[in-house]
Amino acid sequence: MVANPRARRMSSEEIKVVFASSLGTVFEWYNFYLYGSLAEIISKQFFSGVSDTAAFIIALMAFAVGFAVRPFGAVFFGRMGDVVGRKHTFLITIMIMGLSTFIVGLLPTYASIGIAAPMILVALRLLQGLAMGGEYGGAATYVAEYAPQGRRGLYTAWIQTTASLGLLLSLLVIFAVRHWVGEAAFVVWGWRLPFVMSVFLLGISVWIRMQLSESPIFMRMKEAGKSSKAPFKESFREWKNLKLVLVALFGLTAGQAVVWYTGQFYALFFLTQNLKVDNVTANFLVGLSLILATPFFIFFGTLSDRIGRKPIIMAGFLLAALMYMPLFKMLTHYANPALERALRESPVVVMADPDNCTFQFNPIGTTKFTNSCDIAKNYLSKMGVNYTNDVMPRGAIASIRIGDRVITAYDGKDVMDLRERSLAFNRVVSESLQAAGYPTRANPYEINQFMLVVILFVLVLLVTMVYGPIAAMLVEMFPTRIRYTSMSLPYHIGNGWFGGFLPTIAFAMVAARGDIYQGLWYPIGIALITFAVGMVFVKETKDVDLAAD
Repeated sequence: MVANPRARRMSSEEIKVVFASSLGTVFEWYNFYLYGSLAEIISKQFFSGVSDTAAFIIALMAFAVGFAVRPFGAVFFGRMGDVVGRKHTFLITIMIMGLSTFIVGLLPTYASIGIAAPMILVALRLLQGLAMGGEYGGAATYVAEYAPQGRRGLYTAWIQTTASLGLLLSLLVIFAVRHWVGEAAFVVWGWRLPFVMSVFLLGISVWIRMQLSESPIFMRMKEAGKSSKAPFKESFREWKNLKLVLVALFGLTAGQAVVWYTGQFYALFFLTQNLKVDNVTANFLVGLSLILATPFFIFFGTLSDRIGRKPIIMAGFLLAALMYMPLFKMLTHYANPALERALRESPVVVMADPDNCTFQFNPIGTTKFTNSCDIAKNYLSKMGVNYTNDVMPRGAIASIRIGDRVITAYDGKDVMDLRERSLAFNRVVSESLQAAGYPTRANPYEINQFMLVVILFVLVLLVTMVYGPIAAMLVEMFPTRIRYTSMSLPYHIGNGWFGGFLPTIAFAMVAARGDIYQGLWYPIGIALITFAVGMVFVKETKDVDLAAD
């Protein structure tokens, strides 16, 4: 009789495989998040003095690095992983990511070498994005192919903890360095230390991964002469495999991405930007919720080995769609009750010609909205203020009514001293909002930190439901010969595009409708669509024998 694989402990070799793959992926995410966490400081060091045209090009390239380039890395390194091998490929990706990050820490600023500085920075970010596109698929595939039948959910769930741990590690290192060198020194040179220190993590990760042997399933396939010579063609030009890729994207990863980004990044954005909670407090609360919820990646991965991946993931999508609106309204209640009162008692109205208003989708941050309607709505949305819309005659300049006071906006195309006019307008609107009871920041004495941690924990718990079992499911959906390529692309399109666009789409929706909760309909809608597609087209995979193909 064959022993139940769930009843035995991990072997020393399996522990090494899981630990090495997870540690390397934590390091990859740590590197990737450093740039985002320090973006404000980095922009001042590298983009100052750049002309408008050059700034546009650089911003466009930096955006491509952050999101759009990840699927290309998935295709490039996915092919390498299916042809050459899993181990060698994710050794290459971690080297690219680590060295690129280290060099950022040594890179001269714009003041030293001019425009070469931001261009080199963008090139390094490009390499980071490509490496990230190849790392996840390699680590998940490698661990799953090492895992015994019946325990793939548990083993791959360790990989799923790495994104949250990488984010947490980057926040902790930045916090520690900031306090060690002081804020003034950190802004000037201390920000480099988290990047430079990453070389030690790189050395440890590479050394551990060098000790690993190739995936046994891949080696058997290669020795039998069954490996694919054209994994891209097999994955995306043959309908039976392309159909699986599309099901993985629209029935799994698109929904997983918006749940993941909403539960961790959009929640942090909402706290700091809309609810005016200070950055230190918001990061602390989100970090604590991550620490408390991270074990549930393992819990749901293990549970999926018993009851299946599909019911847990689909339940996560449905619960997220049902709970997001009340949970975010609870965030407002416990983070900034003064704002909640003002939203209820002091309505704001934007009076404008509807034809003068645009949908403010600005993914690369370079578009300038100069219409009077856009100027008014953009400022109110950034201030976290709800408003209703009132129709004005065609061609009329937009204005904002706050209580009995009406503030006329301006057309940015017709103003010579645009910066001065903008500052003056913003100041008048801000003073009027304060007079109407809208707070400029959350009162720290009114913040209920305990309840906020509970709410943020629930948001991250939803992330663990959809993310914990998904690596195992994606691996199990595709045959060994094209697995690395096939699973990586839908994962990174889902997370790089559906998830990566979430903040900008959400903000545009808020600005269009005047409701700070309006942006939540984007993740709710995607989660519901993915739930519907997944329920119909996604098949349970927990009992698939990876060695059989």
